Amino acid sequence: MYEGFFSGRVVGNLFGDNASLGIAAVGMTLVILSGGIDLSVGSVLAFSTVFIATLVQQKGVNPMIAIGLALMVGTALGAFMGFLINRYDLPPFLVTLGGMFLARGMGFVISKESLGIENPLYNKLTDFLVPLGGKASLSVPALIFLAIFLVGILVTHYTPYGRNVYALGGSEPSARLMGVPIGTTKVAVYAISGFCSALAGAVMTIFTGSGNPTLGVGFELDVIASVVIGGTLLTGGVGSQLGTLAGVLIFGTINTALTFDGRLNSYWLRIAIGGLLLAFILFQRFLTRTSALAR
Repeated sequence: MYEGFFSGRVVGNLFGDNASLGIAAVGMTLVILSGGIDLSVGSVLAFSTVFIATLVQQKGVNPMIAIGLALMVGTALGAFMGFLINRYDLPPFLVTLGGMFLARGMGFVISKESLGIENPLYNKLTDFLVPLGGKASLSVPALIFLAIFLVGILVTHYTPYGRNVYALGGSEPSARLMGVPIGTTKVAVYAISGFCSALAGAVMTIFTGSGNPTLGVGFELDVIASVVIGGTLLTGGVGSQLGTLAGVLIFGTINTALTFDGRLNSYWLRIAIGGLLLAFILFQRFLTRTSALAR
């Protein structure tokens, strides 16, 4: 329908435009694989953008130091939520909902409005492109996304920690009997998610050249939808980072198609993703029942 839709330039932009979503989805995949959920990712992203923008623009802090501090705060918040979930056996939904409000509130405490970032390093990062031939190229956000995705594959599928996450999501009582360190695994899962969310915020500042406390409203739902569409079961224990990448690219492809069309409202993206999400959840339910009957 659309000429040039599958050109190298569009494919390269697909990774750059959805870098923040993809980075946060890598962390969310681990959370859902463990049988949990993290509703704070959008708020942590927004907090990170305004935190970095304030330090760089108003305090004159080196951007790399500002980004490092934002990553530390995001990781600490995630670890704290993981600690509460593990120590007091609290529902992840409620704990991370509290984290969502906390991070959003901290963002508005720092600044109530958008802050532009004028910095030579940021200008270089924004303009830097890796040519792929023709008009195709990869931006810094796309490169960071791909790097985090590769690390996510290694951690999830090729380390003892990744196997512990799968065991925890499959059955926590069984994992405990197997000697899996439940506490440290849970805390680490949410710490990684907090790190990825903060990094997604840092990438967003590169992409937009600003920080805004109102960013990321509903972002956590986009992240969860991408992970579930990628085949990760919401009940935990089943899924992969490769599937999550597919989910992110499906989300981005639908958004790009709407942009190419130009006649459809952006709300059609929500309708399409909602329909896909419902279809995948029903399909997961069917597979789960079929597997149970087979046993």
